[in-house]
Amino acid sequence: MSNSKPNIAVIYFPGNNCEEESLKAVLASGMDGRIVRWNERKGIEKYDGFVIPGGWAYEDRIRAGVIAAKDPVFKIIKAEAENGKPVLGICNGAQALVECGMIPGLKNNVEMALAPNKNPFISGYYCAWVYVKSNEEKGRCAFTKLTGKNEVIPIPIAHGEGRFVTKDNELLDKMIKNRQIIFRYSAKDGKIEESFPTNPNGVVYNIAAICSKKGNVMAMMPHPERASFIRQLPDIELKNKFVGNQQAMEDPAPARHIFYSMKKYIEEEIL
Repeated sequence: MSNSKPNIAVIYFPGNNCEEESLKAVLASGMDGRIVRWNERKGIEKYDGFVIPGGWAYEDRIRAGVIAAKDPVFKIIKAEAENGKPVLGICNGAQALVECGMIPGLKNNVEMALAPNKNPFISGYYCAWVYVKSNEEKGRCAFTKLTGKNEVIPIPIAHGEGRFVTKDNELLDKMIKNRQIIFRYSAKDGKIEESFPTNPNGVVYNIAAICSKKGNVMAMMPHPERASFIRQLPDIELKNKFVGNQQAMEDPAPARHIFYSMKKYIEEEIL
């Protein structure tokens, strides 16, 4: 294993708005990285992993993530993922991973889409703090090596089209069997409730994140980069313990385990 730090490319598309927060979470997790524009394709294969951040790439015209998914940079990222490198798509990045067929990745084509939210109050964009529960044992997925099964993580959502849907009636069963459903929306105590507000967008099976069958690519609708520092958390017990301690406010919040896990995976499998 190399002594160098994992080096992550945070891919910026026109319309993204979470690239800076994503890079800060990467750096705070002990990795190197930089924001790489979508048209800086030369040499991108030298990075050890990739983060596709949230926002509204190309104004989400046609539907969320589809134009970014057609960009030539995804051909390179897909090839690197096939070689085992980790790829994390957050919110708009998750939508792009679905639109380019990398998630769920069981066929060589697009198998899912992200449909508009459904909840009692709004159809479309919804922003709130929620909880997700790890649905995966440590180790198999590149992004859960440091999260325990059934661990509950406070995390924000901010999307208009976050409901995973498919015309394939057998796809959900296949993903469950393959252990591809990595995070599910839950109550604070970890209970899975299909109703709002626990399930904030009406998604089937409370799906918050899906990984590839191989486990190195994950599409996640909630924003772990916005919940990686204690200071980012809402007024909850975890944060209240550190009120008045500015240094402690920079300490890792539970969602940073996703980035720590990415680092550990790269150190064990890539470097």
